Amino acid sequence: MSELYGLHGRLLAHAGKGGELEAILLESAQLLESNDDCLLYVVSREAGEPDAVWVTEAWRSREAHRASLDDEAVRALIQRAMPIIAELPERTVDLHPVGGKGLPS
Repeated sequence: MSELYGLHGRLLAHAGKGGELEAILLESAQLLESNDDCLLYVVSREAGEPDAVWVTEAWRSREAHRASLDDEAVRALIQRAMPIIAELPERTVDLHPVGGKGLPS
């Protein structure tokens, strides 16, 4: 089995647009339900920062994550989100998940 791949990043929406960005990212999560290579896609809001949205992902491999970005429906959601995003993550944390609930053993 190849090494699992994960990401954790914070997106900052334009003022007052945090809820709209959250909704688009939750659509992404729903879309990824049918992607067996996506093990985890969690959207979270940051307490005290109404326009900050965090995404935590786990994938079977880095390549599977990259391939997901070529999906037309995913690309359409990215295009919808881009005008809402004021600040992309300065640094998305790349992770190598090693185990836990929801991950294959």
